[in-house]
Amino acid sequence: MNLEDLVRLRRARDLMDREYFKPLDVPALARVALMSPGHFSRSFRAAFGETPYSYLMTRRIERAKALLRRGDLSVTEVCFEVGCTSLGTFSTRFTELVGESPSAYRARDHEDGAAIPACVAKIHTRPTRR
Repeated sequence: MNLEDLVRLRRARDLMDREYFKPLDVPALARVALMSPGHFSRSFRAAFGETPYSYLMTRRIERAKALLRRGDLSVTEVCFEVGCTSLGTFSTRFTELVGESPSAYRARDHEDGAAIPACVAKIHTRPTRR
Protein backbone atom coordinates (compact mmCIF):
# COMPACT_ATOMS: atom_id res chain seq x y z
CA MET A 1 0.00 0.00 0.00
CA ASN A 2 1.38 3.39 -0.93
CA LEU A 3 1.56 6.43 1.32
CA GLU A 4 -1.13 8.30 -0.60
CA ASP A 5 -3.64 5.46 -0.06
CA LEU A 6 -2.80 5.38 3.65
CA VAL A 7 -3.42 9.13 3.93
CA ARG A 8 -6.81 8.67 2.25
CA LEU A 9 -7.70 5.78 4.54
CA ARG A 10 -6.78 7.85 7.59
CA ARG A 11 -9.03 10.62 6.31
CA ALA A 12 -11.95 8.18 6.24
CA ARG A 13 -11.03 6.77 9.65
CA ASP A 14 -10.84 10.28 11.09
CA LEU A 15 -14.32 10.96 9.70
CA MET A 16 -15.61 7.86 11.51
CA ASP A 17 -13.97 9.07 14.73
CA ARG A 18 -15.56 12.52 14.44
CA GLU A 19 -18.95 11.67 12.97
CA TYR A 20 -19.64 8.17 14.34
CA PHE A 21 -23.24 9.22 15.13
CA LYS A 22 -24.07 9.91 11.48
CA PRO A 23 -25.23 7.29 8.99
CA LEU A 24 -21.90 6.26 7.47
CA ASP A 25 -21.62 3.38 5.03
CA VAL A 26 -18.79 1.94 2.96
CA PRO A 27 -19.72 3.81 -0.26
CA ALA A 28 -19.74 7.16 1.58
CA LEU A 29 -16.45 6.41 3.32
CA ALA A 30 -14.92 5.20 0.07
CA ARG A 31 -15.83 8.54 -1.55
CA VAL A 32 -13.95 10.35 1.22
CA ALA A 33 -10.94 8.13 0.54
CA LEU A 34 -11.31 8.58 -3.24
CA MET A 35 -11.53 4.80 -3.74
CA SER A 36 -14.06 2.29 -4.98
CA PRO A 37 -16.05 0.66 -2.14
CA GLY A 38 -14.41 -2.74 -2.68
CA HIS A 39 -10.88 -1.36 -2.82
CA PHE A 40 -11.61 0.83 0.22
CA SER A 41 -12.87 -2.11 2.31
CA ARG A 42 -9.92 -4.34 1.42
CA SER A 43 -7.38 -1.55 1.94
CA PHE A 44 -8.93 -0.44 5.24
CA ARG A 45 -8.78 -3.97 6.60
CA ALA A 46 -5.18 -4.39 5.43
CA ALA A 47 -4.13 -1.08 7.00
CA PHE A 48 -6.04 -1.19 10.29
CA GLY A 49 -6.72 -4.88 10.91
CA GLU A 50 -10.52 -4.67 10.87
CA THR A 51 -13.33 -3.80 8.51
CA PRO A 52 -14.68 -0.25 8.29
CA TYR A 53 -17.96 -1.45 9.84
CA SER A 54 -16.17 -3.05 12.80
CA TYR A 55 -14.11 0.08 13.36
CA LEU A 56 -17.19 2.31 13.25
CA MET A 57 -19.14 0.05 15.63
CA THR A 58 -16.22 0.04 18.07
CA ARG A 59 -16.24 3.84 18.09
CA ARG A 60 -20.02 3.84 18.62
CA ILE A 61 -19.82 1.35 21.47
CA GLU A 62 -16.97 3.32 23.04
CA ARG A 63 -19.16 6.44 23.08
CA ALA A 64 -22.18 4.44 24.24
CA LYS A 65 -20.20 3.26 27.26
CA ALA A 66 -19.53 6.87 28.27
CA LEU A 67 -23.20 7.80 27.87
CA LEU A 68 -24.35 4.75 29.81
CA ARG A 69 -21.92 5.55 32.64
CA ARG A 70 -23.54 8.99 32.90
CA GLY A 71 -26.83 7.23 33.60
CA ASP A 72 -29.23 9.94 32.42
CA LEU A 73 -30.24 8.26 29.13
CA SER A 74 -32.03 4.98 28.53
CA VAL A 75 -30.32 2.22 26.55
CA THR A 76 -32.64 3.00 23.62
CA GLU A 77 -31.75 6.70 23.73
CA VAL A 78 -28.04 5.86 23.84
CA CYS A 79 -28.45 3.48 20.89
CA PHE A 80 -29.87 6.23 18.69
CA GLU A 81 -27.55 8.91 20.10
CA VAL A 82 -24.47 7.02 18.87
CA GLY A 83 -25.90 6.47 15.39
CA CYS A 84 -27.25 2.94 15.60
CA THR A 85 -30.65 2.35 14.03
CA SER A 86 -31.42 -1.06 15.51
CA LEU A 87 -31.61 -1.62 19.26
CA GLY A 88 -31.13 -5.36 18.75
CA THR A 89 -27.95 -4.94 16.70
CA PHE A 90 -26.65 -2.33 19.13
CA SER A 91 -27.27 -4.60 22.15
CA THR A 92 -25.71 -7.61 20.43
CA ARG A 93 -22.57 -5.72 19.36
CA PHE A 94 -22.29 -4.02 22.76
CA THR A 95 -22.46 -7.39 24.53
CA GLU A 96 -19.90 -8.90 22.13
CA LEU A 97 -17.41 -6.07 22.66
CA VAL A 98 -17.96 -5.26 26.33
CA GLY A 99 -18.89 -8.65 27.78
CA GLU A 100 -22.19 -7.57 29.30
CA SER A 101 -25.44 -6.11 28.05
CA PRO A 102 -25.92 -2.34 27.82
CA SER A 103 -28.54 -2.53 30.59
CA ALA A 104 -26.19 -4.41 32.91
CA TYR A 105 -23.35 -2.01 32.10
CA ARG A 106 -25.59 1.01 32.79
CA ALA A 107 -26.82 -0.45 36.09
CA ARG A 108 -23.31 -1.21 37.37
CA ASP A 109 -21.58 1.23 39.71
CA HIS A 110 -18.97 3.29 37.84
CA GLU A 111 -17.81 5.49 40.72
CA ASP A 112 -14.43 3.74 40.96
CA GLY A 113 -13.36 5.37 37.69
CA ALA A 114 -14.66 8.84 38.54
CA ALA A 115 -11.25 10.11 39.75
CA ILE A 116 -9.39 8.85 36.69
CA PRO A 117 -8.67 11.50 34.01
CA ALA A 118 -10.84 11.02 30.90
CA CYS A 119 -7.84 10.46 28.62
CA VAL A 120 -6.66 7.55 30.78
CA ALA A 121 -10.16 6.15 31.31
CA LYS A 122 -10.72 6.09 27.55
CA ILE A 123 -7.71 3.78 27.09
CA HIS A 124 -8.89 1.36 29.77
CA THR A 125 -12.57 1.35 28.81
CA ARG A 126 -12.07 1.00 25.04
CA PRO A 127 -14.03 -1.98 23.75
CA THR A 128 -11.84 -4.77 22.43
CA ARG A 129 -12.53 -7.78 20.25
CA ARG A 130 -12.39 -11.02 22.18
